[in-house]
Amino acid sequence: MTSDTLAVDLADPDNFLDGETPWRMFDALRRTAPVHWNPESDGGSGFWSLTRHADVVAVDRDQDRFTSERFVNLEEVDERQAEIRRSLLETDGPRHNALRRVLQREFTPRAIAGYAAFLRGLTARTLDRALARGTFDFVAEVAADFPINVLARMLDVPDGDTQRLIDWGNRIIANTDPDYADVLLHSEESERYRDLPFRSPASLEVFEYGRELAARRRGGAGTDLVSRLVNHTPMDGVPLSDRDFDNYFLLLVVAGNETTRHAITHAMRALIDHPEQAERLRDEPELIPVAVEEFLRWASPVYHFRRTATRDTEVGGTAIRAGDKVVLWFASANRDEDAFADPYRFDVTRTPNDHIAFGKGSHFCLGSALARLEMRIMFEELLPRLADVRLAGEIRRVRSNFVNGIKEMPVTVTPA
Repeated sequence: MTSDTLAVDLADPDNFLDGETPWRMFDALRRTAPVHWNPESDGGSGFWSLTRHADVVAVDRDQDRFTSERFVNLEEVDERQAEIRRSLLETDGPRHNALRRVLQREFTPRAIAGYAAFLRGLTARTLDRALARGTFDFVAEVAADFPINVLARMLDVPDGDTQRLIDWGNRIIANTDPDYADVLLHSEESERYRDLPFRSPASLEVFEYGRELAARRRGGAGTDLVSRLVNHTPMDGVPLSDRDFDNYFLLLVVAGNETTRHAITHAMRALIDHPEQAERLRDEPELIPVAVEEFLRWASPVYHFRRTATRDTEVGGTAIRAGDKVVLWFASANRDEDAFADPYRFDVTRTPNDHIAFGKGSHFCLGSALARLEMRIMFEELLPRLADVRLAGEIRRVRSNFVNGIKEMPVTVTPA
């Protein structure tokens, strides 16, 4: 079977709705066409899909040949749009490093450890409310409620605003899901919003909210993330413009909410499907930090990020032209048989575990230490409280080939 005859279309979000088809497509590509050309039917120019761990890591680390500056989602933007919408994600080189360092100290493992007591108390309150219901939606009552409250604390915004932050994240990042998006990506109406991140009108609401916070904190002595953004000049000496602040703030709202929520939900689903693994963690809670790495590999909450070839080059013996879109399928790499023994075995003791849920290059996830801490504390608190947990209805997934999200997962629990 050649790449021309593979029944694969990774551009179609409908292929990601059942939670099984993506893995079949990834498996087929790793076996037969690990560097695979995927046409697009929505006006896009098509893209190369990289599905093997080694190729994804190599390209993610090579910003000289494969840039993020031409944007990191499948949507193609012109130069004017790029300048308007550019965030930390779409910046490489010294400017990327300078922007990253504005907040990097707030996300180090040492800094994040200071949130542990708050996180444990927050987790207990979240679980008390949810488990008292007996049957509930795990996403709404646990997975979404927990990380957003941490983000609210880091931004120093009222607890009452957390639902707005959740809604904004849904509406912006799930721009191919009609349940969430105000305007669907690639629709005619989306042209009106082409200068906004993800072409989402919800971005305007996030910008307004962030600007109000910035106005109140500019010139102050606050230590929250907003205060650092408005009161600190990046190390390259180039201050953040108003547009830079808008895009940075929006990135925090979206990234600080969506990915950890989905990782926690996928981890819970895996433990429901593999009760012997949950029992192992109850008996040996010291294994939970190791298990978190397996949760992240298994969940792969972001399916892909895109790069763009800066010059004619090749990957895995396949010629790639300057300007071609090159998509790094992190989720596929996390199931690569050459990188993981028996990759479809969920194993909370798996070591080594060289997953790439957070990326591998200079764009390695800024919030990785926070996500790990949140997940560790969540399951340290949750598992001892459960005698049993089962699915209580249909799992509904986000219609997206970008975020590997579950939007509803009803469960019934028996407290321990």
